[in-house]
Amino acid sequence: MDKRPSIILNGKDLTYKDIVAVGIGDKRVELDEEALEKCKASRNYLKDAIDSQKVIYGVNTSFGPMCNRIINKDELETLQENLIISHAAGMGAPILPYISLGILLVRLNTLIKGYSGIRIELLELMRDMINNQIAPYIPKSGSVGASGDLIHLAHMSLALIGRGEVYHKKELVDVKEAFRRTQLKPLRLQYKEGLALINGTAAMTGIAAFAMFGAQKVYNVAIVNASFAIEIFGGIDDAFDMSLHNLKPHPGQVATSKIISDLYKGTSNLTLREDMHKKIREQADNDSIVFETNINVQDVYSIRCTPQILAPVKETIDSCIKTIEIEANSTNDNPIIIPEENKILHGGNFHGQSIAFAMDSLCIAMSTLCNLSERRLNKLLDKNLNEGLPEHLIPGEIGLTMGFMGAQYLATSSAAENRNLAAPMSVNSISCNQNNQDVVSMGTVAARKAFGLVSNAKHILTLETLADLQALSFRNADKMGYGTSKIYNILLKDFEVYDNTRIFNEDIKKFRTLLFSTQLFDDLNGYLKE
Repeated sequence: MDKRPSIILNGKDLTYKDIVAVGIGDKRVELDEEALEKCKASRNYLKDAIDSQKVIYGVNTSFGPMCNRIINKDELETLQENLIISHAAGMGAPILPYISLGILLVRLNTLIKGYSGIRIELLELMRDMINNQIAPYIPKSGSVGASGDLIHLAHMSLALIGRGEVYHKKELVDVKEAFRRTQLKPLRLQYKEGLALINGTAAMTGIAAFAMFGAQKVYNVAIVNASFAIEIFGGIDDAFDMSLHNLKPHPGQVATSKIISDLYKGTSNLTLREDMHKKIREQADNDSIVFETNINVQDVYSIRCTPQILAPVKETIDSCIKTIEIEANSTNDNPIIIPEENKILHGGNFHGQSIAFAMDSLCIAMSTLCNLSERRLNKLLDKNLNEGLPEHLIPGEIGLTMGFMGAQYLATSSAAENRNLAAPMSVNSISCNQNNQDVVSMGTVAARKAFGLVSNAKHILTLETLADLQALSFRNADKMGYGTSKIYNILLKDFEVYDNTRIFNEDIKKFRTLLFSTQLFDDLNGYLKE
């Protein structure tokens, strides 16, 4: 018996975290009974419309610029299958199986809203594939994100009609073998169903959900690393005084500064502004017109301006979550059947511009965050900037051992790559489909790009975290605040000072998994002192 917790799909309440949880196999899905009744009503209304010989796009007409070709009623099923087979034209490496399951889930959730006119049997088969972890094989390249993710979702739909390959519990097999193992049976699509499956934004939305989940963790780790940097360099306290940020009250700035200052609360490492005045006066040479102090009057921007730099990052993350969840719970199909209003509407809800914009914004936000992280890392490693730490954080014989010298290249190259990936896709519309699709969103490419950029960000943040822990092995670990100390002691269980006796890649892989593939930094509030 499957003991996983269930998500009841009703087309209204799916979150981006639900998409991730179902994709990775932590949760299963069930179908809301009230929603199924709406689906039956929609199907019956569509059937009556066909029987009364109404001309309905994609039901008894062909597609795109061929929509003036009316199809004989005896060929309506063939029309739907031909649509799937002809549009399964993607190329490239496959989308990861857990994301593919997330895509299937998003499409199921949008269809169960009851405005697409499909049979209950099709919804149930999609549910059963998800619960049996049968993930469609979907090549990554193909969608222009306008009339839906046509190519991606056609590949998703092949499995439903018993064609192509799937991943069954991460093993790539023919769909017939996966169905044999799970005692499922494919369906022959009927009128409207092929179009309903592929004429939507589920691929870009599913990919975006996973990019978003990673981005949220990247932001949380960036907050931890910012707090560590203040502890390591003894930052001056007033840069994080809430009175300062309340005078420029961008929500992301206020939230970022508050969580950082709450994490280091109780520290003895910070320099108090009042103490700084006294220390400088003690160094004063009263006979000089100008004298130079070795005490920083202000910290560098990568420390002092962290709340201001991460403000739009935080706000972009919050905005993207809202956009993804609206899209995942929307009817993004064409045509749309609304029985209660006696309407069949032809429109463009399949267009992915909102997701495209959100993912482009996320790319800019994550790239900015990476710039900040990479500069803090450079400050840690450069002997001219790191305020007395060993160069490259070398614990042994400097020159004979290299410390973090080689590893820094990973952060530098990943930051540079992310700057390039931050260029927007949503402005790159190219007309296609005989100019029927004359303005397209490129939302799926934007989502794929964001997912890759977030992966690169994890490289950079992992390396900075390791460098922070290495720096704290030299100084200040015993005087940290409550939250930073708690996190440090947790990470210390898996950390070893890098001394050139191990291949550095091994340390990075271990900590990348710890930081981003566990629940350690899902929520930072648990590290705050009550």
